[in-house]
Amino acid sequence: MSLSEALRGHARDALSRAAHRGWRALQRTASITSEQPGPYRFRSLGPRSKLAFPVGSVFGEQWITVGAGCIIGEHVTLSAGLAPGHDLGSEPVVTIGDRCTIGRGSHIVGHSSIVIADDVWTGPYIYITDQNHSYADPDQPIGKQWPINDTVEIGPGSWLGAGAIILPGAKLGRNVVVAAGSVVRGTIPDHTVVAGVPAKPIRRHTPTGWDPPLRHTPTPLPDGITHDELVALLTEHEAGKGE
Repeated sequence: MSLSEALRGHARDALSRAAHRGWRALQRTASITSEQPGPYRFRSLGPRSKLAFPVGSVFGEQWITVGAGCIIGEHVTLSAGLAPGHDLGSEPVVTIGDRCTIGRGSHIVGHSSIVIADDVWTGPYIYITDQNHSYADPDQPIGKQWPINDTVEIGPGSWLGAGAIILPGAKLGRNVVVAAGSVVRGTIPDHTVVAGVPAKPIRRHTPTGWDPPLRHTPTPLPDGITHDELVALLTEHEAGKGE
């Protein structure tokens, strides 16, 4: 390798490292928090909650509430209404509880009521909506028919795997697990694991234990670890991917 080639290689390496440092600094500066709301005016955005930068499509935030200690990943869409400026009345449309984590690239699209309870975590690219197209009139294009709304509820402590879709009218109980890629509609009882399209129960917790039994014994979390510490570990892991 010639001296000029070596110098160009060092320059590219230095420029690359500087660009990554600059990008991480921009991510920290441009993230959305209650103290640093940027252009967004949420109905409420709790303490220690953060929307990672770059944010997705965010509008109708006057009808969106986010609890405390939440982390909302990069490129997450949070919307209320059909378009910016749509007046939705006096009540919140999208409610996200405390200590929730929403995976990157996800979409939460509300028109009537979506309630996500405390301690709900999701994988990336999940989709939650309370509105669906109507196709009742066979003589009209579906896109021209008035949509149908049906409220969505996701119970506390639930986990939605990557790519899960939660359809209008879905009611998920406490500590429900939705397998990756599943499409959920209807009511899912507490402590149930569902999978498939449409999602069906594949495991339930009964008074005598899990049915069918778990295939492995989960590793317990260290004693005393808090949600904030878990979020910090997740944030550190995500930041490491960009280095």
